[in-house]
Amino acid sequence: MNSNSPAQKLRFTKMHGAGNDFIVLNGIDQDLSNITREQWQKLAHRQFGIGADQILLVEKATRPDADFRYRIFNSDGGEVEQCGNGSRCFVRFVLDQGLSSKNPIRVEVAHTVLTLKSHPDGQVEVDMGAPVFEHSHIPFNSNGLASKQEFHEILYALPTSNHPGAHDDWVGVVSMGNPHAVQVVGDIDSAPVKEEGPFIEKHPAFPRRVNAGYMQVISRNQIKLRVYERGAGETLACGTGACAAVVSGIRRGMLDSPVKVQTRGGTLEISWGGIVNGVAQPVIMTGPAVTVFEGETEI
Repeated sequence: MNSNSPAQKLRFTKMHGAGNDFIVLNGIDQDLSNITREQWQKLAHRQFGIGADQILLVEKATRPDADFRYRIFNSDGGEVEQCGNGSRCFVRFVLDQGLSSKNPIRVEVAHTVLTLKSHPDGQVEVDMGAPVFEHSHIPFNSNGLASKQEFHEILYALPTSNHPGAHDDWVGVVSMGNPHAVQVVGDIDSAPVKEEGPFIEKHPAFPRRVNAGYMQVISRNQIKLRVYERGAGETLACGTGACAAVVSGIRRGMLDSPVKVQTRGGTLEISWGGIVNGVAQPVIMTGPAVTVFEGETEI
């Protein structure tokens, strides 16, 4: 949309999943094809726009095995592949808006199709697909990085800054449709998420950047988690980050499925069956999806 275009009315729904908040837009009944990256940024801006961690766009499916297509834009305006908390809000949105009466619903995202199921108690269950460990598919380049094996997981040493004497963070690397670097910390509250997260996010080992996860293990079935997300900064919850943390923790021999993941915005439950006969099993995430308000704005 150029600067000479007339203002466009935009209907939206504000939602959150465990505090990870979204602007959800119906791209089936309104034309959103010309919205620019700068306009996505303005909509997500917390002082000058509606405010959100991500913007979720509902569109018609482009493949026969899906009911809808689902696109995600970070608060910096960039489009990304996956958002776990957003997927739960997605299914709540399409059911509440009367766009579908199916349950479960199959949703097309960047590289796959997700199966989403709404429970009577308001919780939403998402089959997030299998975790990906192959470096070229994450993508991740480990050249020049020290590594060590811990149970079934290979950890890599990431320098936390360019300053001389800076320590390394040992991270497990996995993709849940988007890349994650997960490390274990002793105390989640004092973890240097805001200080080191931006450096890890843009580390050259990750050509598409990475989400930096900080996990404190409470018991074999409970963790606390903070995530510095690509293009959004630290959020109150990160669904794919919770999945990645649990997968990494199980592979490190620290956790047993299912795992309660306590984020700053709420609790998620993650189940993973591990690797069976050489095949990674799908990760199942269950958590809340809440509508905050509906409105109309002008762009």
